[in-house]
Amino acid sequence: MTEPHSKKQPVPLRIEAAQLHAFVCAIWEQAGSAPREAALVADHLVGASLTGHDSHGVGMIPRYVASMRDNELKLNLHAEVVRDAGAVLTIEGNKGFGQVVAFEAMELGIARAKKLGVCAVGLRGAHHIGRIGHWAEQCAAAGLVSFHFVNVAGDPLVAPFGGTDRRIGTNPFCAAFPRTGRPPLVLDFATSAIAYGKARVAFNQGKATPPGSLIDHEGRASVDPRVMMEAPFGSLTPMGGHKGFGLAAMCEIFGGALSGGFTTHADTLGTTNAIVNCMLSVILDPNAFDAPNAEAEADAFLEWVKASPLAAGTGQIFAPGEPERATRAERSAAGVPVDPATWQQILDAARDAGMPASDVDTWARKLH
Repeated sequence: MTEPHSKKQPVPLRIEAAQLHAFVCAIWEQAGSAPREAALVADHLVGASLTGHDSHGVGMIPRYVASMRDNELKLNLHAEVVRDAGAVLTIEGNKGFGQVVAFEAMELGIARAKKLGVCAVGLRGAHHIGRIGHWAEQCAAAGLVSFHFVNVAGDPLVAPFGGTDRRIGTNPFCAAFPRTGRPPLVLDFATSAIAYGKARVAFNQGKATPPGSLIDHEGRASVDPRVMMEAPFGSLTPMGGHKGFGLAAMCEIFGGALSGGFTTHADTLGTTNAIVNCMLSVILDPNAFDAPNAEAEADAFLEWVKASPLAAGTGQIFAPGEPERATRAERSAAGVPVDPATWQQILDAARDAGMPASDVDTWARKLH
């Protein structure tokens, strides 16, 4: 097994969420985003960091800036409805900010589901749409159930079950169930053993990745995130072996093919810093079902499973979404942790986005 690179683990900065949000807004406004776009991007990235999903949080800013400089990420674009079939909407993202076009796509789907009881939204060609739970939470806030199949088109990072090189994206799946007056149940995970961004975070922090989550370029098991960051490149492994691989394949086909977007194969491999997502979202109004006791039944089930005797070393049994809420509460109080390597990358990206060096230095002093 390949061992991790030796590196003393740095102490992260702790940055107050509102100040970090203001800095992210300033970066994108300086880059050319309209204030509303900059705010939606900041809402999403800081929100992801607050929930503990650092892989999809503010650490994505350098990749986004690089994609913009590649002329791939397009600023100030909006969701474009290319086909309206009533309960089915097909939406083109045109490589606009995923934090904008996915938000707008969900707004359209929410309105249609409230009218018809159900809406399937095929979003294609969006630049990185980030933490998929964000979009499920948007639907849940409107009182709607949703589930989402996503592909990472043309950007293979995961080896198929039984394979030894990268052929598939990290292809997330997400589902949410709203509850009256309480937080929704939200399930959100990459179909790879870990998200690629978690390998990036581990590399920056000098940490090993969990056993079983990586293989090197020769197909050998590794816990060293360097195999994902430096050539010759290794691969992530599928979550749950053949089951995770099967779900990843269906996310690829549902998200990439049904939306009218594209799937990953030899003719679609990306060569830039762009991250392109396609997503099939099914949004349902629970009131359209003959299920007046749905919430009570859900609650009874959760009470039942939480009453299970705890295994050794386990503090509690979490319902979907509870770990993220706990992390959000802790980080809202103590600040968002950002490791020094990632922070320096963000500061460099701010300069690359067009922010004057003196302004970057002022923000760095203010937030440090």
